[in-house]
Amino acid sequence: MRENELRLRTLRDRVEARLETILPAVSGLTEAMRYSLLAGGKRLRPILVLEFCRVCGGNPEAALDAACGLEMLHTYSLIHDDLPCMDNDDLRRGKPTNHKVFGEWQALLAGDALQAEAFRAVLSCSGLTDRARAASAALLAEAAGIAGICGGQYLDLTGEDRRLNEGEIREMYIRKTGALFRAACQIGCCAASAPEDKLSAAGSYGDALGLSFQLRDDLLDLDSTEQELGKPIGSDDRNGKSTLAACLGRKASEDLLLSSTREAEEILERHFGADPFLLWLTCSLAGRKS
Repeated sequence: MRENELRLRTLRDRVEARLETILPAVSGLTEAMRYSLLAGGKRLRPILVLEFCRVCGGNPEAALDAACGLEMLHTYSLIHDDLPCMDNDDLRRGKPTNHKVFGEWQALLAGDALQAEAFRAVLSCSGLTDRARAASAALLAEAAGIAGICGGQYLDLTGEDRRLNEGEIREMYIRKTGALFRAACQIGCCAASAPEDKLSAAGSYGDALGLSFQLRDDLLDLDSTEQELGKPIGSDDRNGKSTLAACLGRKASEDLLLSSTREAEEILERHFGADPFLLWLTCSLAGRKS
């Protein structure tokens, strides 16, 4: 386990180092962009890009800018989710949210600019072939749009103050959370010019991992503290939002988390050589405390 933890830290440090330099120096709007982009976090999505590139026989270093592009897109979605017109949150990763520091209009523009810069990072990733860059950008667009985080946020907000059924909540999770995990794994495959069967399997793994990740978030929102999570707890309940934990109950939610985690592990075993690090990462995310 110690070896896997060191590997995770090394990957995270590599991503952090590149994120530090991928945007211009602090000035004007860039300051608001960098405030959220460099606020920490697990960096799971870029790490998944790098690791799926590796297990498919590619060079992870060549995919680094594409991986950072995905993190920039993720950060944009967090800035916008926190806005007063969305979830209206004051705390993210233990720090005041972007609009609390820079004001609502600048936070809105910072998110917009990060989304544009995400595509620039992917499309100018010199280590990838033209085909891989184009395919990766298409995957990023799908994860960002109607079928991804924007569509998921729409379902989330239109579902406030009414009880969604399990199917509706799952659809929201697939779009709002799972889409970026799916894209991360598939972009890694594209970076390595992996065959179609690997791309499909990576997408299925991302779907299963995304579901287990969101279920763990649901349960942490019930059990953890604001200090541990670095963000408000109980906000879903206060905002009248439906979650699988509330819909299914704790025991059924824990069972579903375990089954989706096992599904992700089985995909790794069947299609990616039971890679030890990815198996460990999958299991550790299912049991995380923050």
